[in-house]
Amino acid sequence: MAEHTSSSITIEAAPADVMAVIADFARYPEWTGEVKEAEVLANDAKGRAEQVRLLLDAGAIKDDHTLAYTWTGDHEVSWTLVKSQMLRSLDGSYSLAPAGGGDRTEVTYRLTVDVKIPMLGMIKRKAEKVIIDRALAGLKKRVESTPKA
Repeated sequence: MAEHTSSSITIEAAPADVMAVIADFARYPEWTGEVKEAEVLANDAKGRAEQVRLLLDAGAIKDDHTLAYTWTGDHEVSWTLVKSQMLRSLDGSYSLAPAGGGDRTEVTYRLTVDVKIPMLGMIKRKAEKVIIDRALAGLKKRVESTPKA
């Protein structure tokens, strides 16, 4: 199994509020930076996204890919690559855990990326780390600036 990169952040919001932002794919272009378009292609029986097409522009890496999502309860979502122009694989997950009270959540993001072009493992891990850190920072900012219902 390929090595993965992971990182965690604490967000000042309840896990349900964090997951609501993660599950709102239509708004990804507003807070992720690299995602320029997101289109839900299929939903599961609970109405959660099962397949999502994402148009990514991360400078040197531009890709149009489709991911399959698996939801585990209300505190974890994972994804795998269905198809891509540049990627061989893309596996990741968000895991949420209450952190010291109901209005704090520790979010752990795990990611494994394999590109079709040759790339040193060290460079690949660094790219994964940059993707994860930007995603977690964007998620934190988005969740904490969203008015509570």
